[in-house]
Amino acid sequence: MKWSFVIPYYNEAAYLPATLDSITRQTLRPFRLVLVDNGSTDNSADLARGIGATMTGIEVTHLSEERPGKIHALECGLAAVATPFVAFGDADTVYPPHYLATADAAYAPGVVAVMGTDVPGNDEAAALRKRRHVRIASRLWPKQTHTGGYGQTFRTDALRAAGGYSERWWRYVLEDHEIMQRIVKQGRVAYPFDLWCVPSDRRSDRSAVNWTLAERLLYHFTPAATKDWYFYRFLAPRLSARRMDNLNLREKTWL
Repeated sequence: MKWSFVIPYYNEAAYLPATLDSITRQTLRPFRLVLVDNGSTDNSADLARGIGATMTGIEVTHLSEERPGKIHALECGLAAVATPFVAFGDADTVYPPHYLATADAAYAPGVVAVMGTDVPGNDEAAALRKRRHVRIASRLWPKQTHTGGYGQTFRTDALRAAGGYSERWWRYVLEDHEIMQRIVKQGRVAYPFDLWCVPSDRRSDRSAVNWTLAERLLYHFTPAATKDWYFYRFLAPRLSARRMDNLNLREKTWL
């Protein structure tokens, strides 16, 4: 078995069935699905177990991580991975049937991470524009991040060599960008044109979890060699002062 697909979740009963249905339809088989309940208080865990029991060609593992915060759920999920490749997804995102197969085909020698683009599900023209934009941006800025945690896949050994997910590295929002700062030191990152997914449309207001325009611009124009300074000396204290830690994602104050 080459692949694991890790999905952390917290109170995602409204979205989890569609996400798991899309994972069930993956053409690449077999693979292992790792579902990490981060202390849900709704019926998300029951839904996950019920749907998981119906899956065929997929080895389903259910984990529970009571420490609040997505970073802990990601750390828990990675610890359970024993396959050469791992995909991390969000519990409110739909993945097309070719998702894992497309990612698998993109792992040429030297490639340590393969990223998927987020696209709208109801506007094909806008989706095509977004995919074209990411293709160009990823070529212009190969050492930067052009996707979020909904669409990240890795060579497992490279992810662990980079330090994996841990609060000791990063306890704030934008953990999907920070992890890539460590991953790009391990090798090349690929953004296949045909690797895309459809996050939910509830993410219209991200003010509680996002960076400022000035922080974003500085991220883009800081040289790759000084990105550690940007994240750990510049951005982390600013996010800390605004109390933008990982719990902002858990409580979904950005809905």
